[in-house]
Parts: sequence; C-alpha cells; structure tokens
Amino acid sequence: MQVDAEPELAQKRYFGIDVPFMEHIGLRPELLEDGHCRTSLAWQPELVNSRGDIHGGSMMSAFDFTLSAAARSHDPLRLGAITVDMTTHFYEPARTALIVDARCVRRGRSMAFCEGEIHDESGKLVAVARAVFKLVPLRAPGQ
Repeated sequence: MQVDAEPELAQKRYFGIDVPFMEHIGLRPELLEDGHCRTSLAWQPELVNSRGDIHGGSMMSAFDFTLSAAARSHDPLRLGAITVDMTTHFYEPARTALIVDARCVRRGRSMAFCEGEIHDESGKLVAVARAVFKLVPLRAPGQ
C-alpha cells in the first residue's frame, strides 16, 4: 500500500493514524505493505546534536514509528501498537537524510516482533533496531 492509496488514508497521514510528533520531526511515510514499512527523515537543524549529526533520539523516534507501523501493517486502520521493548545500535554518524526500513519478523494475536535499519543517502548502514509491540485496537477519536 502506498501512502494515500486509499481515500481514508489520505486524511490520516501516517498509514491510517495521526501522529503529531512524527509530523513535528518531519518523518515522511513512504510505503506500507504487509510486514514491511519504509519512512524517510530529512536532515534538519532542529534534529541534530552538538556535532551536527542527526541526534540518536531523533533516529529512535523514527525507528519506533516505522517498526510499529510494520507491526500493525496487516490491519493498519484497526490496530495500534504499543512499544514494549526497543533496542537500538548506532554504527555511523547520520549526516544526511535517512531511509528507515522495518519488517515484522513474527506476529501473534497480540504481540509483534520487528527489525529495522536506517541508511543514509549513500546507502551506508547507520543504525539497526529490534522492537516488540503489543497490538491493540485503535480507539475512536475522543475515547
């Protein structure tokens, strides 16, 4: 499913849901299909550390959303995902725009196990993450 592939997704930018914080950091949804999600994060001065590299917390936020989207990708309009655990390893400084790729490697009725990678514009592997999510029904607005 491409981003805005269905009319109801066009109104909810992040694969069927609103995520104001992801909007705030500029994370762009790129692709969602069963078991796979891809997003991108532009280099922005607001997201960097004292050295000018994209801050690890910025990348972890991008990972958290992208991995959770992969976790709920089989039913994105009805399921949300709550982070239970996430481990991140940073290999290189991030000095360019980033691509975040995530896949769900195992999913049960209520738990999903996901892995992901962040690459820079040149394709260099910058970071990897693994996460576990609890799958929950999405709540209607105002609940």
